[in-house]
Amino acid sequence: MPVAAATIRGLAWFCIGYFVVLNSACLLLLALAAGHAVLHRSRVRFAGLADIFASPLAPPISLIVPVCNRADLIVGSTRGLLSLRYPEFEVIVVDDGSTDATFSRLRAEFGLVPVDKVIRDEAGPAGRVLSVHAPRDGANLLVIRKQGTGRTADAVSVGVGAARYPLICRVGADTYLDTDALLAAAKPFIEDPAGVVAAGATIRVANGSGITSGRVTRPRVAGGWLLPIQAAEYLRSSLLSRAGWSQIRGMPFISGAFAVYRRDIYELAGGFDPGSDGDDLGMTLRVHRRLRDERQPYRVAFVPEPCCWRVVPHSYRRLAEQRTRWSRTLAEALWAQRAMLFNPGYGRIGLLVLPFYVLFELVSAVLELLAVVVFTAGLLLGFVGPELALLAAAAGLGYGALLTIASVICEELSYNRYHSWRDFALLSYAAVAENAGFRQLYAWWRLRGMAGAVLRHRATWAEEPGRRGQSEPAFGMPAGERHAGVP
Repeated sequence: MPVAAATIRGLAWFCIGYFVVLNSACLLLLALAAGHAVLHRSRVRFAGLADIFASPLAPPISLIVPVCNRADLIVGSTRGLLSLRYPEFEVIVVDDGSTDATFSRLRAEFGLVPVDKVIRDEAGPAGRVLSVHAPRDGANLLVIRKQGTGRTADAVSVGVGAARYPLICRVGADTYLDTDALLAAAKPFIEDPAGVVAAGATIRVANGSGITSGRVTRPRVAGGWLLPIQAAEYLRSSLLSRAGWSQIRGMPFISGAFAVYRRDIYELAGGFDPGSDGDDLGMTLRVHRRLRDERQPYRVAFVPEPCCWRVVPHSYRRLAEQRTRWSRTLAEALWAQRAMLFNPGYGRIGLLVLPFYVLFELVSAVLELLAVVVFTAGLLLGFVGPELALLAAAAGLGYGALLTIASVICEELSYNRYHSWRDFALLSYAAVAENAGFRQLYAWWRLRGMAGAVLRHRATWAEEPGRRGQSEPAFGMPAGERHAGVP
């Protein structure tokens, strides 16, 4: 028994130390992000977006929208993309074998007719292209129908093969962009055309917001338990995983919800991997690796505002599937680029960013559940006192809640996208609720995802949470305010 008691106490102290180090590292990233947010807001009035809109030098952009069975929202989201403010761009919707009314609604809404179009087979798409369609009125829209493969990467590759422009922008079918999103995303490429190779943006939760014609017109935080927690998570993720890392030129991943790449860099990195579920994660890491290998100076930019909004799962089952898949794809992406880990040849990416994700994203799932087991057993057996358990709760749960609340406050002071006290109260509630049950569930889902990566289990993107069902808004209907994703 003395050995068992010493082992449990040792593990207890190890868990406490681990969570202190983890949350302190996150606090440092948050401080970097907050400093950037303050600087960004002070420069907003000099942003020059109107100049970009009027400039003939603004690089044209091809927006690629992979879609499968999204008849409920495809018309509205496509109309939202077509109405973006930008000098020259095209929207390419790639229908990856939809079996619902996705294509028929697009055809009826935009007057699509078959056209001849040469599509370069750059990435060797596995699904044969069935037909290509464009509007009769000559609008900058192209709709490609292809055999379904169940892979977003394959659909994106087909879209890139049809694209005409030097900037490639991948947009999720359930993503809604602010009016000036393309202007803001193009700004880093215009300011540093040789150095900036890709750009990502802030992503917020669309559920509960007023949405009209594919545009978020009234941001709100949805009620319930899961939706406010996800809204707070996305705010924290934008500040920590994107804004914080971008300040040290170490942003590891760009979300597939809204990602812009220079076409030459896209081709250099080999495009999105058709065999990967985490093609957006793998793509960014391959960009880092190829450019480091070739010793080219580069920068992956982060655009805090304007932002994009994404519909997230509102059911427990779909959220569990999504987070399990995220963990699996993260593990697979890190494993595929394991040669970069702790390798000084890859600079801060190899020595700092990727080790952080291994130690504090993957391993933390194990430590979260280990801490629950250790302190529960320790308290029941009398090996751990209440004081030590409270210290663990403060180091892990309390510190984590503090970080989320600080992220919410930073967002409110810097960007103030949510205008009511109700929204702020829901986000503050979510910071606490996240650590009282949800965090432990998330750790379990992440463990399942890592196990899936080890066992090489893969799911198709048609099974992605939120891709089916009626939780999302129905667009393409008479104008008026609708609310996204309210159960």
